[in-house]
Amino acid sequence: MSLVKRDKERQLVELTQIVTGIRLFNKECGKGGDGIDDLPAILNEAVPATTQNVDNAIQKACNIVFNYTAAIEKLHGMEPSSKLSVQALTEAHINCRQHEAFLRIILNDVISCAQQVELLESQLASRLEQLQATVQSKTAVPTAQVYPQFINLALIWSSFQDEMVLLSVLSNILASLEPYTRGHKESFTDDILSPLLDDVQVKTDEVRIKETTGPEHVVDPKDFKDVDWLFPETTKNFDHLPLQYRGYCGWCLVKNDRLLYPGNPSIGVLQYQDRYYVFSSKQAACEFANNPEMYIMQVAECAKRSPELIQLLELHSQFATITPYTQGKEPGRMIEKPVTKCDMGVQTEVHPIESNIVKSYEWNEWELRRKAIKLANLRNKVTHSAQTNLSNLRRDNVTQVYLPKDAGTQSKRDGSSNVPKPQVFLAGLRGGGQSTATVMTKVDLTLDVDQT
Repeated sequence: MSLVKRDKERQLVELTQIVTGIRLFNKECGKGGDGIDDLPAILNEAVPATTQNVDNAIQKACNIVFNYTAAIEKLHGMEPSSKLSVQALTEAHINCRQHEAFLRIILNDVISCAQQVELLESQLASRLEQLQATVQSKTAVPTAQVYPQFINLALIWSSFQDEMVLLSVLSNILASLEPYTRGHKESFTDDILSPLLDDVQVKTDEVRIKETTGPEHVVDPKDFKDVDWLFPETTKNFDHLPLQYRGYCGWCLVKNDRLLYPGNPSIGVLQYQDRYYVFSSKQAACEFANNPEMYIMQVAECAKRSPELIQLLELHSQFATITPYTQGKEPGRMIEKPVTKCDMGVQTEVHPIESNIVKSYEWNEWELRRKAIKLANLRNKVTHSAQTNLSNLRRDNVTQVYLPKDAGTQSKRDGSSNVPKPQVFLAGLRGGGQSTATVMTKVDLTLDVDQT
């Protein structure tokens, strides 16, 4: 009871792990462990099923992408009057490519989960064999030998539970993506796409890459002086090069109005400013290599028109204000925590550390010696005291006085002056007739200022 909360929690967790390990060992021996699910068997069934579901979803998304690509190619070859739906179809094409990339990320996570489950199964089997060898048919076994093994067994089982949770989350994500695919089916129904796909061969990405594979499609490095080309025969780890634009052709992005074609590395990989670019054809590679700066800027302009391309093509170096996906993840993963921002203020004390100033501290050695001599001399001195008549039985005296009262005086008086009112009298207006002229006299009756 005297332990702190953290130590109590640690002991409870350790006790839980020991009990879990004992139950798992009893289940393996057939002597108990009722109610414990067989997680390895469940995972061995769930992982292939989830993988199949993700593969089917990827195949559906790819088929939609291939149909959109063929339709857009046909619309580009038609008259301008028939290009009313090219913009919407291009945006749907980009969205489907996003959907495909995200599904491949989920597939990578499911594959990693399957590999982790396989590793955990081997660890579980070896741990149970080691426990069997330790316990055998003994009636008593030292706790120092078996408890750590029980705890390790519980941790392995906890890892199985984590993989179950991860697989469940991935399945829920896959199910939640289904409503977003309905929008394409409603916007571009079979009645709309069928006329565009008539007499048109719908090519897959594999077919397009196969068509541009061969000696006649390989770029000749001698035709270019300022750029370097990499080929599978002369480059080590050629398949693991970090390709720009997620492996899509940058030339087609610019020339075909943001249309995403897969690049073919066998044509040649262009190395420019420590970045690697692939192309869908030899013509695209040659034109891009002749003026790479212009095409890189044009790709950025395409991303401004469709901002979703920034994350899809990983254009974070050209858009510094866009937060890239979490670094350090395995290639192909795009999962990251959302970035949250808030305003926060912190108030600190002026002096967080209390001052400790020693008034009697002396740094001068001679001053310390002087004080030491003074204290030594006091030991040889005698203290005398004397009392006088004035100090005999002296007491404190207290006097009470009246406090001064508040008084006020008036040092000036209010004064005012009255300006005289102007008065004018007009004399002689009366008494005149038709024969006698009227003489009017104006008399000023205003008093002077000194007379008021």
